[in-house]
Amino acid sequence: MDLRRWMVEEHRGVWSRLHDGVVARVPTPRWTEHADDGGSCISFLLFHTTVHADYAVRAVVRGAEPLLVSWRHRLGLDAIAPDRGVGEAEDAGVVAALDAEALLHYAQAVHADTQAWLAEADLGRFDDVPPASQRLSRYGGVDPEALGWLRTMWADKAVWWHVQWEGTGHLLNHVGEMVAVRNRMGLSPF
Repeated sequence: MDLRRWMVEEHRGVWSRLHDGVVARVPTPRWTEHADDGGSCISFLLFHTTVHADYAVRAVVRGAEPLLVSWRHRLGLDAIAPDRGVGEAEDAGVVAALDAEALLHYAQAVHADTQAWLAEADLGRFDDVPPASQRLSRYGGVDPEALGWLRTMWADKAVWWHVQWEGTGHLLNHVGEMVAVRNRMGLSPF
C-alpha cells in the first residue's frame, strides 16, 4: 500500500467508525442529551472535531476559507463567534444554536473535502510548516487574540501533523467518547 492510499483509507475509516457507531445508532434529536448528566453531548463533540479539521486542513494547511464560513447560517451559528466551540469544554451556547441535521451535513462536507484534497495533495509538501496563526486569523476569521492555546499547539507544526492529528486522530479520539455517550444512553448494539 502506498502512503497516499493509506492516508485516504485511514481518514475514511475514522468516518466509517463515526457513522456506524454513532450517526446510524443515535437519532439526531438525542445528540444534545448529556448521558448520566455528565460529559459532552454528541452535537458538541461532532462540531468540535469537525471545526478543528476544517480550520486545520482548509485554513492552515491549504490557505483557503474553511467550509464553516459558508455553513454558519445553516448551522444556526450566525450570532456565535468563530472561536466558539473549538475548545475541549462543551460550549452550551454553541450546542443550543446548532441544527443537528445541518451539523451532520457540515461534517460530511468537511470529510468529503478533506478526502478529495488528500487524493490530490502534493505529498512532497507535507514537511512544510504553514503559518498557522496567520492563516487561522485570515481565513477562519478568528480574532488574533483568541484561541492562544490552539495557536501555540499548531505553531511550527508541519502539514503532515495537521493532517494526521486534526484531520484524523482528533476525530478518532472523540469518536470513542461519542460511542461511550451512545452506550450510556442505552443504545449500544451489543
